[in-house]
Amino acid sequence: MRKHYDFSTARPNPYAKRLKRPVTIRLDEATIAYFKRLAEETELPYQSLINLYLRDCAAHGRRLALSWRGSKAGAG
Repeated sequence: MRKHYDFSTARPNPYAKRLKRPVTIRLDEATIAYFKRLAEETELPYQSLINLYLRDCAAHGRRLALSWRGSKAGAG
């Protein structure tokens, strides 16, 4: 290993913005089982399938139709 390196001609990593970042999320057992079954069929890791699905949702601006019953928090 060298004592000094010359970084004067170095350039930024063009793929740095595409790098993945590890996160922790809580998923119910049925969701994990679904993606694991799909992973067996596609021969892709289930974590990659979850990432691909979420990426597709983000790319297409998909939103869930959510509604809550009862009063909203903080409503008089």
